[in-house]
Amino acid sequence: MAKVESALAVVLVEGISDQIALETAAVGRGRDLEAERVVIVPIGGAHAIGHFLTRLAPLGPRVRRAGLCDVREEAVFRRGLEAAQVGSPRTRGEMERLGFYVCDKDLEDELIRALGTEEVEALFDSQGDLRSFHSFQSQPAWRGRQPEAQLWRFLRSSSRRNQRYARLLVEAAVARDRLPRPLDALLSAL
Repeated sequence: MAKVESALAVVLVEGISDQIALETAAVGRGRDLEAERVVIVPIGGAHAIGHFLTRLAPLGPRVRRAGLCDVREEAVFRRGLEAAQVGSPRTRGEMERLGFYVCDKDLEDELIRALGTEEVEALFDSQGDLRSFHSFQSQPAWRGRQPEAQLWRFLRSSSRRNQRYARLLVEAAVARDRLPRPLDALLSAL
């Protein structure tokens, strides 16, 4: 939050993995967010959005506000935007006009769909995690489930894994020009 005072734009994201993904996407697109005075702030969960928007209010209109959330938190973000008097978005399009983008399901799901299961498994293999993933798949609770669901749960089963793969998945998506729409649109709006 210390960098916010001199920022031209502040992007509020739910967690650290979202911050890592957005920073990685920016670098992959040749952008230097620090030089552009764009600060990404992980807020520790969607329910903190109103608090953070209220804290940004004294900075006035000179600081652009933006954000990224999961679909299950979309209503929380809408209420936060309204409570902080940023706007009263009724639709996703209205949220986007305010600079706030929604991931269908969540960012990990967006990245898995963008890359496809084979590419994600190849990435696991390159990182030495494919054997662990196959072991996970054979657990009774996950046996027979859709590969996308298995990949998603494996990624989210550890915060360290989630954060490490946020960078790796985004790098792969940028390299293949398959960056998920919410990330791409948010970067374009900044």
